[in-house]
Amino acid sequence: MSKVIYKTEEQIEQVRESAKVLSHLLAEIAKVIKPGVTTLSLDKLAYDFIHDNGGTPAFLNYHGFPYSLCISVNDQIVHGFPSDYEIKDGDLVSVDGGVNLNGFISDSAYTFGIGEISEEAQQLLDVTKASLYKGVEQAVAGKRVGDISSAIQEYVQPYNFGIVRELVGHGVGLHLHEKPEVPNYGKRGSGPKLEAGLVICIEPMINAGKSGVRFWDDGWTVSTIDGKLSAHFEQMVAIRKGQPDVLLNFDEVEEVLNKK
Repeated sequence: MSKVIYKTEEQIEQVRESAKVLSHLLAEIAKVIKPGVTTLSLDKLAYDFIHDNGGTPAFLNYHGFPYSLCISVNDQIVHGFPSDYEIKDGDLVSVDGGVNLNGFISDSAYTFGIGEISEEAQQLLDVTKASLYKGVEQAVAGKRVGDISSAIQEYVQPYNFGIVRELVGHGVGLHLHEKPEVPNYGKRGSGPKLEAGLVICIEPMINAGKSGVRFWDDGWTVSTIDGKLSAHFEQMVAIRKGQPDVLLNFDEVEEVLNKK
C-alpha cells in the first residue's frame, strides 16, 4: 500500500479483535512446538485454527505465498516455507503469522527456542525481544519513526549482533503492508511523524553474525549470509498520545511456555 492509512477508533478495535485470534494462535503453537514436530503440521494447525475462529490466513496467497505461516528455522530470517522438516532440540524457530478477521488484519512473529539451546542463541532471543520493547516504548504520537528505529539499533549494537537492513516493519490494519516503513536502524528525530490513528508493526530481525542476507531461489525465504542464527519478534502498536497501545503482546504465548 503506497499511502498511510489512519484508523478510526472503531477500526482499531476491529484490528485488536483480529490480533486476539492471532495471539491465541501463537499460544496454541507454543503448546505443541517441540522436537519431532514438522513445520508443515504447524502450518496446518494455523490454517484450521484461523478458520475455526472466523478468519482467514492473511499470508496465504499474498502475492502468491503458498502457506498460512512463515516458519523460519535457525539461519533463516523470515519468509521460510513450512515443510516436512522435523524440529530439533536446540533449534530457533521463528513463527510469523497474520489473520484477516472481517477485513481487518493482524500480523505478529515470535521466535521459539526449542529444548536446550546454546548460550549464544538464548542471548540472541533475549536481545532481539528486548530491542522490540525498546522500539515499542517510542511508538507514541509526536515522535518519529526514526525514534523507534534508533532505539532498537542503540540497544542491539553493544552485543555486536547484525541488524537486518533489507527488511523492515510497516503499517498494518486494512492491508497486510501499509506505509510507513519502520526500519530497525536509524536516527532519532528522523522519518515520518507518528500520529494518532496509525497502526504499525515493529519487528526487529537480528542476526548472531553479520547483518547481510541471502535471498533464496524460491522467491521468499531470506537467510543470514554467514549461516549464523537469526531471531525475529513482531508486535502491533496503535499510535496514541502518552503511551503505546500494544494490540498484540506476548503474554499468552509466554504463559504457555512458562508452564512447559
